[in-house]
Amino acid sequence: MSSYVYGKQEVTAWIRRYFRRNAEILDVGACDGIWRELLPEYPNMDAVEAWLPNADRLRGYRHVYRADVRSLPYGKYDLIIFGDVIEHLTVSDAQRVLDYATPRCRDMIVAVPYRFPQGAKDGNPYEVHIQDDLTPEIFAARYPGLAVLYDTGRDYCYYHKGGGAE
Repeated sequence: MSSYVYGKQEVTAWIRRYFRRNAEILDVGACDGIWRELLPEYPNMDAVEAWLPNADRLRGYRHVYRADVRSLPYGKYDLIIFGDVIEHLTVSDAQRVLDYATPRCRDMIVAVPYRFPQGAKDGNPYEVHIQDDLTPEIFAARYPGLAVLYDTGRDYCYYHKGGGAE
């Protein structure tokens, strides 16, 4: 499944404003590589993709980790993008993944749909929305360290931890 198009233009403009072209970026749940396509001028972009058929199709990344982020050790990045990832994890797994990422990046982007049930797609069990109950209030209660970066007004929002400005 591809990531939602809502807000991508505004968020990529924000990334370009606050991150130098040599920034180290990790795209978690890369799926079809939309962030790689949107930010071609950033050569130091790695990807994490758990569904191996998707990982095998990814192109243009410096490195593709064919792994589940819940068990992947990684180093420091300037920016970590969790584009449509958190809703696929249990609350405790998502909190643990974000807690692990927080000290390993200057900023992170977490994009989520609100109130959006979804099952497995094309045989991919990672597509199931476990947190299909998310609303702005529920997200804020579960992930209090994140602030709204861009609210699309379409039941889809981008959050970040802060610290992106150089």
